[in-house]
Amino acid sequence: MTTVLDLAALATTAFGLVAAAVVLASARRLVPALAVLLDFLTAAGLLRLAGDPDWSTIAAAAAVIAVRKLVTAGLRASQPG
Repeated sequence: MTTVLDLAALATTAFGLVAAAVVLASARRLVPALAVLLDFLTAAGLLRLAGDPDWSTIAAAAAVIAVRKLVTAGLRASQPG
């Protein structure tokens, strides 16, 4: 089962990269593309946790979520208005 989950996490990461590139190409804005990429990376991290979690997997998922929160807070703070 962990092989399937690892492949699903890898596919989710690849789809996230493609989706972020499509958003960046169509909207010509980095912020929405970055938001899409971070959401897909969060999903991939959670898929990896569904398998056989060890401390490195937990740390990687926590790091992705922490980066996502920091980037989101930074983007909100930098928006005018």
